[in-house]
Amino acid sequence: MRVDNTAAGLSILAAFTTDVKQWYMQNGLQLNPDKPEALFMGTAKQLKAVSFLKTVSVADVDLPLADSMRVLGVTLDRRLTFDNHASAVARTWNYRACAIHHIRHLLTLDLAQTLTRSTILSRIDYCNSVQHGAPSNTIQKLQRVQNNAARIVLQAPRRSDVNSML
Repeated sequence: MRVDNTAAGLSILAAFTTDVKQWYMQNGLQLNPDKPEALFMGTAKQLKAVSFLKTVSVADVDLPLADSMRVLGVTLDRRLTFDNHASAVARTWNYRACAIHHIRHLLTLDLAQTLTRSTILSRIDYCNSVQHGAPSNTIQKLQRVQNNAARIVLQAPRRSDVNSML
């Protein structure tokens, strides 16, 4: 919506979603009532224009606005920085990496690689195309996860250079 005319954009959104709700009902479908929040995404200027809003009308329901939202396993924020998503992946990785590290001496190299790929690296790779253009500090969080996974698989010291390992 245009920054200079948010009221018109919001009324178009409300009318459009009401029409979608009617189409759903006519075709025996129902909108999911368990998703009770909305998220505005945009530039700093666009978000400032709607900063006074606390709710938005979607399909005749006033939904509270959230700062972030999880969609298909990816955490989206208002500026699409994916920082919350990268932090969540890193937290999940730390838990799983600790478990793999404790049993690593019992695993063959092939088994350690397979286990790491399936439990850790698959999580990093999931929906990574949506992170194209994300800030470098967000990408660095995910790069550290990958680097640490390589160190665990190869049983390398924590401070060792990872470039040759990858």
